[in-house]
Order: sequence, then structure tokens, then C-alpha cells
Amino acid sequence: MNRRVLVFAAHPDDEILGMGGTIARHTDAGDAVRICCVTDGSSTQYAGNLEILRQKQGEARKAAETLGVSDYVHLDLPDMRLDTLPHVDVNRVVERQIAEFQPDTVYCVQADVNLDHQAVFRSVAVATRPVPRQVVRRVLTYAPTSSTEWTPAPQTWWQPNWFVDITGTLDRKLEAFRHYRSEWRDWPHPRNDRALRVHAEHWGTVVGYDAAEPFVLIRNVEAG
Repeated sequence: MNRRVLVFAAHPDDEILGMGGTIARHTDAGDAVRICCVTDGSSTQYAGNLEILRQKQGEARKAAETLGVSDYVHLDLPDMRLDTLPHVDVNRVVERQIAEFQPDTVYCVQADVNLDHQAVFRSVAVATRPVPRQVVRRVLTYAPTSSTEWTPAPQTWWQPNWFVDITGTLDRKLEAFRHYRSEWRDWPHPRNDRALRVHAEHWGTVVGYDAAEPFVLIRNVEAG
């Protein structure tokens, strides 16, 4: 049975860095996939620069299309300032996406050192509570490189317990990230082809594959 998969990102590139290979596997399997970027992605770093805003949004859509995703939603909450908004306001946009798309599977960026990531995770946790008639059956978090691994203990808990073999889709993940020229950094920064390949190969060795992506399973509910 095909799944309906909703991927929440705080910023454009979170989803590619953290789970681009897995997204490609979902689309290859015929699953319906929507990516939702909660922030505008540029308003704090490049205040008032509409050219950069359009560039980042274009990069995000091209990256998603490379993975087989045409359903890309870019919201406009303030980048790097989600912690300044009332929690209920972020909840509202997340709940709206879930109500509209009706996913059975939700992926969310890990609540790491980045305060925007923490805010999105908290709202996804609220919106996916296992109450009666909840459509979401599986919730997992993914870890964008250059964020989760830089989070000091004990601020966050990151012990992956769910892994996806991306041996066959790693090259598409790298191709997708190449669209993010505004986010590309030279080695040994974690945001480039070489670093993403090393990262995937590392997690592959953990579970016996050439390349893998790690996740934390927050909840899985098997319906009767």
C-alpha cells in the first residue's frame, strides 16, 4: 500500500541534507510526498532581499523535483526567529498542513541546536498526538548535517533507531543538493558532495549497507 508522506523542514535544504535519499525512495515506490518548509528561509540573513528569497525558493523546488517531488509548500514564517512566535501560531500552520494533506507518515527535522528546528519539532509533536481519528501513524525525525552533530549534550537526544538504505538513491541526493548553491560550503564543511557521501557511508557501516540515512522513530501505531 502506498503511503502519504509529509516532510517538515524549518529551512530550505534541511530535508535534502537529512533525508534526501529517503525521499527519493518514497517517490520511487509511488508514495505521495509533500515537503513543507515552514520558514521563508532568508528574511533574517538577507532582510528585504527579494532576489535571494526567490533564489532560495527556486533552489528548493529544483532540489525537490530532482527527488521526484512536485508538491513543495514554502510558508512564510520568519527564518531564524520561530522562537519569537507564540507556540500556537506555529502549531496552527503545521496542523493545517496535516489536515490538508492527510499523511500517514510524517518526518520532522530533529530538535537540535537550531531554535527553528526545536520550534518545528514541538509543533509537529502537538499536531501528531495519537488522539482518536488521528491520521498520522508514523512520526520520525531526521538530522540535517551541520546542525544535529553540532548540538552539545544534554541539550538534545539523538540516538538513531531507524535506518534507510540509500545506496541506490545517494547520487540523486547529491544531485539535489547541488541545486542549493546558496547553501553550498567547501570541504571540510558538512554541506557539500564529499561530506554528504562520507556521512551516508558512515551510517551505512553502522547497519551493514553501502550508504544509509538515520532517523529517530518517535511513534509508530499499527491500526487494527
